[in-house]
Amino acid sequence: MRIAVVTDSAAGFAPEWSAPGGLADGIPVVAMPVLVGADILTGEHDDVTAPLMVALAAGTTVRTSRPSPGQFDAVYGRLAEEGYDGIVSVHLSGLLSGTVEAARQAASRATIPVEVIDARTAGMAQGRAALAARAAARRGADLQAAAAAAAMAARASALYFYVPSVEQLRRGGRIPAAAGWLGALLSVRVILHVQGGRLVPLERMRSAARGMARLQELVEADITARAGDVLLTVHHFGNVDEAAALAGRLEAVAGTGQVSTAPCPSVLAAHAGLGVVAVTVSPG
Repeated sequence: MRIAVVTDSAAGFAPEWSAPGGLADGIPVVAMPVLVGADILTGEHDDVTAPLMVALAAGTTVRTSRPSPGQFDAVYGRLAEEGYDGIVSVHLSGLLSGTVEAARQAASRATIPVEVIDARTAGMAQGRAALAARAAARRGADLQAAAAAAAMAARASALYFYVPSVEQLRRGGRIPAAAGWLGALLSVRVILHVQGGRLVPLERMRSAARGMARLQELVEADITARAGDVLLTVHHFGNVDEAAALAGRLEAVAGTGQVSTAPCPSVLAAHAGLGVVAVTVSPG
């Protein structure tokens, strides 16, 4: 069987990774809309980053939306026309977005079988799941086996966020106002992770330096607890130098594992705000 793999822009692939010969070459990425004021931005990277940064800095209302089922219809239909026998479609946690539901609606109408996977995570934790499905397909796996490889990779990956201000998270409703330990301190810095498909607060701190140091400690502890090599990706939004420095420090503990950097997906940055740093840890 020829198995295709599809994901959405929450997967966090860097622009060059989708280029010919890149890490994610051949994986169609369905764009997730970001709404900045009255404007709907449907691209990623250069098309979205600059206006989103300006909007976040100015306090402009920023929202996100799921892709339409029609976007998935178009991608699935094109892959069927290209001769694929099945599709593994790997998406952002269904508890954070309706993207999975849109994909399922389109899958029910597709002319070839589509296995939709709720990664229950985001960023390159989701991206690694899509890559795992593609690797399995290239080894000759059938549709179910490739989908299982994606689900297994997603479960084995972790995602940690350092967020310099909770204000944008509160505006977007991603951190409930009832999360009492956050208090009323708009200047509080937080570490979050994804647990059970949701963003869950781990710790809070007053200092940005302490926040980044604690993020590094949590990632190092995760690496130490794993057997075998790891793959790390450091996501950034408006702070590429800070992310690169963290990636350099993590290389010392990653052993023979790979450490990469990539822009934070715009759909996540829209909620986490300027200065967010996220790290994904996946098995090598």
